[in-house]
Amino acid sequence: MRREDLRNIVIIAHVDHGKTSLVDCLLRQSGQFRDSQLVGDCILDSNDLERERGITILAKNIALPYQGVKINIIDTPGHADFGGEVERVLRMADGALVLIDAAEGVMPQTRFVLTKALQCGLKPIILINKIDRPDARPFEVLDEAFELLMELEGGHHLQEFPFIFTTAREGYATEAPAHRGDSMRPLLDMVLREIPGPEVEPDAPLQMLVTTLDWSKYVGRIAIGRIQAGTINQGQTVALLQADDKTTTAKITALYVFENLGRLQVEQATAGDVVAIVGLEQIEIGDTICHPEHPRPMPRLSVDEPTLEMVFTINNSPFAGRDGKYVTSRQLRERLYRELERNVALRIQPLEDGDGFRVSGRGVLHLSVLIETMRREGYELSVGKPHVILHERNGVKEEPFETLTVEVPPEKVGPVMEMVGDRRGVISKIDTRHNFTYLLFSIPARGLIGLRTKLLNATQGEAIMHHRFDAYRPLEGDVPHRSNGVLISMAAGRAVAYGLNGLQQRSDLFVAPGDEIYEGMIVGENSRDNDMAVNPTKEKKLTNVRAAGSDENILLKPPRRFSLEAALEYIEEDELVEVTPTQIRLRKVTLKEVNRRREGRRKA
Repeated sequence: MRREDLRNIVIIAHVDHGKTSLVDCLLRQSGQFRDSQLVGDCILDSNDLERERGITILAKNIALPYQGVKINIIDTPGHADFGGEVERVLRMADGALVLIDAAEGVMPQTRFVLTKALQCGLKPIILINKIDRPDARPFEVLDEAFELLMELEGGHHLQEFPFIFTTAREGYATEAPAHRGDSMRPLLDMVLREIPGPEVEPDAPLQMLVTTLDWSKYVGRIAIGRIQAGTINQGQTVALLQADDKTTTAKITALYVFENLGRLQVEQATAGDVVAIVGLEQIEIGDTICHPEHPRPMPRLSVDEPTLEMVFTINNSPFAGRDGKYVTSRQLRERLYRELERNVALRIQPLEDGDGFRVSGRGVLHLSVLIETMRREGYELSVGKPHVILHERNGVKEEPFETLTVEVPPEKVGPVMEMVGDRRGVISKIDTRHNFTYLLFSIPARGLIGLRTKLLNATQGEAIMHHRFDAYRPLEGDVPHRSNGVLISMAAGRAVAYGLNGLQQRSDLFVAPGDEIYEGMIVGENSRDNDMAVNPTKEKKLTNVRAAGSDENILLKPPRRFSLEAALEYIEEDELVEVTPTQIRLRKVTLKEVNRRREGRRKA
């Protein structure tokens, strides 16, 4: 049977198409909150990293009452690197609001999320958002969405092709872009009309799939999922059907349902409800919670495999332990394996020497968010160069290829084509809209590492790029590496303006006067292709004789400061990024110059 008093929907879209802004608008118009509860924009992006970067990283659950029906809404990330978040929460929903920007149209991640939604059997509603943009083309974008559904074999949805036009900024939904609405009620009415209630078995034994794990320092793990069958009670003993046919029992100490922006503790929840359960300490994502006497496992969650890996090791630089609280390999191990509990797209494998871990994820952004979160928690670590994960099929080595979309002014198309072509990218489509040209490439994932920074520099910051995993294909040839060598400090101490002045003529500096440095630390980029050992701590030789005009005025260019993602994309095989709560430094794996020379002779 279906529950008509409940709707479970997920909002999916490409990055920056307006998912979180739409949820903000629904919250403000719901009448359930005081103004003080809805301060600012992107209300659901409560994580500090989400607010700083302006993106959604973790899926969020809220619930809104409308005309006697409870609508559970799940907001999801838009970046391809966080596709694992999207894949697992789709199992909690019965319908999907597919947001598409009225100007940008169908983008790579739109295709990805719609594919996954159709695979899960969700009914889509197409939302053409941002119709207030001056360059909006809502009907053309609607045609693109229609064609995408046909291409993805969603033809059974085309006869009843529900769509609506919205603008989250102006706060209304309408069936005709030319007609200005006054609220989001038409959208909510469409949700009640088009999205079915959850198909449930209220009288069957308990069955629930865990799709999300939350954690609290007060109560430990919190399992979140939708009840498929039966009822669940606070204090009830349940069976956990886990991986490898393992079965354990546990007692539910607290039971919550989602209400408005938070959770409401209840004594009982029934089939179809999205609930949060406390007390199941051994629970994992993908486990089935069921009645102890009637164990019925549900299919475990499966997500796409990672495509990129990095080596995480402890920080063994001379400055280790100055900033962080957690610096040992044991603490690093515990933190990484704790991340596995909730990050289903992550893979961790210890290295043979026991000092490091090979961490695999969906992309540089996916892993850099993990690193940034760890450094804010007080961890120190060193991270190696990102590598793509190769597969072998029928004796042929294959590598991941990605679909790359670049939006750029027409006069900057040349540098983009040249740069992507050098990295073995193949152009498949060129489209001009208003004052921008949209370029679609197929490119090896290796070619994307370090590309964003170079494109921004080549286009004076005007290029916008997005990429999404496409498929594994036979391994291509070499991709160009960094063309410049680096300057490596041969001494420890503080950088001095006099020493840096002598270096800046032939380099791009990464440090400023007064910065602490150590031997083996990278302090700049050489103008040539070779590495060079330098002494940035060199001071002017003093004498007791002064001559007029002998002291020159030193003017230093501001140093280049790296963000975490830029640093990870910049380094080469023999280099590391040292990450502490307050610093991001570049260094050589082997710190002493004499040892680096010895290794070079051995390799030669």
